[in-house]
Amino acid sequence: MLSPGIIDKLNQQINWEVYSSHMYLQMGAWCSYKSLDGCAMFLTQHADEEMAHMRRLLKYLQETGALAIIGGMEAPPTEFSSLVAMFDKIYTHEQFVTSKINELVHLANTEPDYSTLQFLQWYVAEQHQEEFLFKSILDKIKLIGTEGQGLFLIDQEIGKLVSNPGALEATSNSATAPQA
Repeated sequence: MLSPGIIDKLNQQINWEVYSSHMYLQMGAWCSYKSLDGCAMFLTQHADEEMAHMRRLLKYLQETGALAIIGGMEAPPTEFSSLVAMFDKIYTHEQFVTSKINELVHLANTEPDYSTLQFLQWYVAEQHQEEFLFKSILDKIKLIGTEGQGLFLIDQEIGKLVSNPGALEATSNSATAPQA
């Protein structure tokens, strides 16, 4: 049985995952409006992944006999001054989500709730991958630049992450892969 504190924090995390999904959907809509189709497809796919993260939390609460509560949330931003600003916002948001997962892990470890601690390890690894992915996208944008054909090239590069689903995993796993 989960403690009320763990249940509360898991429900908060459910809502952060839903917000993340809505944020990525909105950002994808903005990219589509700006004719950045590769970015739009990538962010839409990422919105789906965030909902899968939410469903995983929801299922865990249900399996433990706790009530999952999906609350209201603030609407995500709709305008961005640039693609760099938008991806900066994503990177900052993912760092925030990581801090929330870390708080959950700390609480589960402190109580101790080893079942929840084990369950959360997937999220710890996932957040590492998320931060690495968005930091690498920002690095590529800064490397290529957004002047002239740069924006087109960036959109194409990010679009490749969608057309090859394994590319998302390969990009995020390269940080932990052994060097030859």
